[in-house]
Amino acid sequence: MLTREDLERREDQWLAPYAMRSSQSRGRAYPEVEHAYRTAYQRDRDRVIHTTAFRRLEYKTQVFVYSEGDHYRNRLTHSIEVGQIGRTLARALGCNEDLIEAISLAHDLGHPPFGHVGEATLNTMMRQHGGYDHQRQTYRILTQLEERYQEHPGLNLTYEVLEGVVKHDTDYDVVDASEYAPGERGTLECQLSNLADEIAYNTSDLDDGLRSGILNSLHVRELAIARKVLDTLNAPTDADLNDTLTRHSFIRRLVKLEVGDTIAATQQNLETAGVQSLADLRNLPGNVAGYSEEMQKFNTELKSYLFKNFYHHYRVVRMATKAERLLSDLFVNYIQQPLQLPPETQQRAQTHPEGLHRAVCDYIAGMTDRYAIQEHKRLYDPEERA
Repeated sequence: MLTREDLERREDQWLAPYAMRSSQSRGRAYPEVEHAYRTAYQRDRDRVIHTTAFRRLEYKTQVFVYSEGDHYRNRLTHSIEVGQIGRTLARALGCNEDLIEAISLAHDLGHPPFGHVGEATLNTMMRQHGGYDHQRQTYRILTQLEERYQEHPGLNLTYEVLEGVVKHDTDYDVVDASEYAPGERGTLECQLSNLADEIAYNTSDLDDGLRSGILNSLHVRELAIARKVLDTLNAPTDADLNDTLTRHSFIRRLVKLEVGDTIAATQQNLETAGVQSLADLRNLPGNVAGYSEEMQKFNTELKSYLFKNFYHHYRVVRMATKAERLLSDLFVNYIQQPLQLPPETQQRAQTHPEGLHRAVCDYIAGMTDRYAIQEHKRLYDPEERA
């Protein structure tokens, strides 16, 4: 049997000098006895997977609500894809796969129902009470809201996993690392998880947009990154990306190009910066994980295209508008008559330092799309049973 000590010795042998070793963790808020045959980051990853919040991601919107079809991404499948890409990046660059997987699987736990429109709606409803941000909510879930242990609130994860969550920095995240050495660079595992997230949502949203018929093959082929992908596939310039097998080949090669570029560019940045240790990496003025200049331009164009033609398509906007109205109704209804809330939520409202509004916000944020729709019917349809 391989013990935890054996696994830690393997990390010392196999990981790059700048990688984060589990034996060197800054520890947990509540000290624990180490596990016999799992490293600290293995335990953190496993704790995330077994949370209620993680299971709820199955019915939380990525772009399409669950009722649109069974084959589109949701927050759970997105998180799994981020974890897979993160592990690939970590292994190629000699980083700690367990750490990057724990960060990747945890990074979206704080998303409310209905994706970014749900977040914007809750932030509006909470504007006089501290606002709402899914990244801060993720941190609260991990440190407070998940109740699974008698000894402490939250999951009691290691410093490095929580640091990776609060320093998760993409176009759709707001970073508040005030309690996690904001002047330090995050571990390379943390930095790579950011890129794994971007690669996952850019490529999967393009895939789902083509699958749904919202995105036009002719227009997608005009993107610079699409032309490069088709060139590497030796595909005709008029390839039909709405065809199932062609689309699969196209997206698969797109992921490969994005991941390969990230590995090469990050390795070059490490060498240019002369990084020889974790301390060297943390003391740098900026992140070393990144894309090449060419890929950065490709991705900027791709994001702009998706924003205009997919996220703002009338079908997506219609559902977003319905979701905004639905969540606003729930919030107002609960605030006006808190006795409609479940007893445990009423109790939290009475004892929560931020009072009723935060307790209601936490309750709604934890809902799946499906549960929120059902709850709205129960509250507003007289023929629905309570």
